[in-house]
Amino acid sequence: MNIRWLIRSQTMVTLAAGMIYPYYLLFLKNLGNSFTKYGLAFAVFTISSAVASQWLARSVDRHGKRMLVASSLGMMAAMAAFPWVMSYSVVLLLQLLMGVCGAMQKMSERTLLADLTERGNRGKTMGEYQFWTSVASGLAVVFGGYLIDLLTIDALFYVSAGIYGASAWVTWRHKRVLY
Repeated sequence: MNIRWLIRSQTMVTLAAGMIYPYYLLFLKNLGNSFTKYGLAFAVFTISSAVASQWLARSVDRHGKRMLVASSLGMMAAMAAFPWVMSYSVVLLLQLLMGVCGAMQKMSERTLLADLTERGNRGKTMGEYQFWTSVASGLAVVFGGYLIDLLTIDALFYVSAGIYGASAWVTWRHKRVLY
């Protein structure tokens, strides 16, 4: 089975997320918010992800591939919106959206990884998957730092949005994804 499209798309997701998350705290501080508000924003993300996973669980087997595309598109929209955010309440709304998208991504990624591998023969594929997503995560932090130094933190959000969009495209163009 061809799993390369899934590895590519999720490596891009990891790259896009890894660029943002280490510098997100700086973004919130630039808005004049406290570390307590950062904690609340992250809690909204994780709790909304947990709640959404319970709701999405019923349909991930039938619609997991579509969820993967929708997740990347939702994250793309959130990343593109962040540079325009001027209020903490909008940050919380974006965190809610990101939590739902995160649940869609994680659940569909894991389901598709299981579906595209054979029981008893998953180790090699899982190792390749883990390798590429981990490399992307490590490089993302370094790339994000250089990008902020060279341009601005807003540029980091836009680049991340573009990478999320590319991930959606890689998943969508795989013919068996939506059918």
